[in-house]
Amino acid sequence: MNESVITMKNIHYRYDKKEVLDHINFTLLPGAFMGLVGPNGGGKTTFIKLILGILKPDSGTIELFDQPTEKFHDWERIGFVSQKANAFNKGFPATVYEVVSMGLTAKIGYLKFFKKHHKEKILQAIDQVGMTDYTHQNVGNLSGGQQQRVFIARALVNEPELLILDEPTVGVDAENVKRFYEILYQLNRDKGITLLLVTHDTGIMTEYATDIVCLNKTMHFHGSPAKYASLTEQDFSQFYGHPVNIVTHNHI
Repeated sequence: MNESVITMKNIHYRYDKKEVLDHINFTLLPGAFMGLVGPNGGGKTTFIKLILGILKPDSGTIELFDQPTEKFHDWERIGFVSQKANAFNKGFPATVYEVVSMGLTAKIGYLKFFKKHHKEKILQAIDQVGMTDYTHQNVGNLSGGQQQRVFIARALVNEPELLILDEPTVGVDAENVKRFYEILYQLNRDKGITLLLVTHDTGIMTEYATDIVCLNKTMHFHGSPAKYASLTEQDFSQFYGHPVNIVTHNHI
């Protein structure tokens, strides 16, 4: 039986005496492309921080690759891509190659020189996200969608088994969103990377994801894209705690 990538059991988390996450039970299996959706303030970012060990639950247990988080040390198995606006200074003078190479510095040290196989890994990661033609361009001159592809390459350079992305299409123009999701789909399907994607783009997630979770303090839904697509406005209003009108977005 394959190990679980993430297992949460009866997780509770409070912030300033306010219940942020309540009775969370969750399992992410290898090879899944999981979409995590829900309203702002519903606990999605807290959920991710608990997985990454940035926060500790008030009660319950979390395991990564069948190891308790407090004993887990193989963080290279996990890649993380945050919202671009929170992660990158556009004025930072660095090329695509240099930004991607930063993904290796924690592994080999800041003062160490890259060897041939390190350079090959960097170029391979850049190629995986379709940015080879921009390898030596300054990242600040790229579009939002291109920059996010570079940040994915930076996360991929360590060859993670799990890639977590926190609303990565914020600030990305609509023209590039489709291409962005296609790259994630290829990484999942062709490279076998397990994906956990926090997003508000529920329409396109039903096209690419294998599973969808709706989180608003507790988990209201965990199932297939087909079942998610069959939910009614009444269902969503119950999940979100207020009336919701379903709007379908067509991505061309």
